[in-house]
Amino acid sequence: MYNALQYSHQLLKQQVHKNPQGLFIDGTLGNGHDSAFLLSLKDFTGSLIGFDIQEIAIQNSTKRIESLDHSTKASYKFILDSHDKVSEYIEDNLVQSAIFNLGYLPGGDHNVTTEFPSTFKAVQDILGNLAIHGQIILVIYSGHENGMTEKNNLFEKLEKFPQEKYQVLAYQFINQINHPPMLLVIERIK
Repeated sequence: MYNALQYSHQLLKQQVHKNPQGLFIDGTLGNGHDSAFLLSLKDFTGSLIGFDIQEIAIQNSTKRIESLDHSTKASYKFILDSHDKVSEYIEDNLVQSAIFNLGYLPGGDHNVTTEFPSTFKAVQDILGNLAIHGQIILVIYSGHENGMTEKNNLFEKLEKFPQEKYQVLAYQFINQINHPPMLLVIERIK
């Protein structure tokens, strides 16, 4: 079985396969792992926009991309801004997929975390531009107070999404200690 991170990358790979020229969003750059994964896919010829509110995340992500063994055919831009401003950057462009790793920057200040209001606003804004069968992938780290609050609020909102328009999947291991990461995946079906 895949863990949450591995499964999130399998989903991204499937989305690139569906639309290799599409627009992808990395809503929380962190250390650039998701962006590097996308940009390393040889079929990906679209574009990627990544967001983070911490300069160190932009720097770490840029270094990771620059260290890739090949030159990507896709274009990318990393933006020092909150993901809740995503609509200012995507305008009316169709989004194939978006990924968020919620919580704090690994190796960074644990007091700087994602927060439900900005995350949910970003999700809503992307949904307005999400392609049919496009996905928003939320990797949730709930082993800290803000993370658990964000997880609970997301569940409360997403379980009310109309099933005729969206499929919402929760993917998690239920027999592991210390709150392992879990996924929430929103797929637009109509």
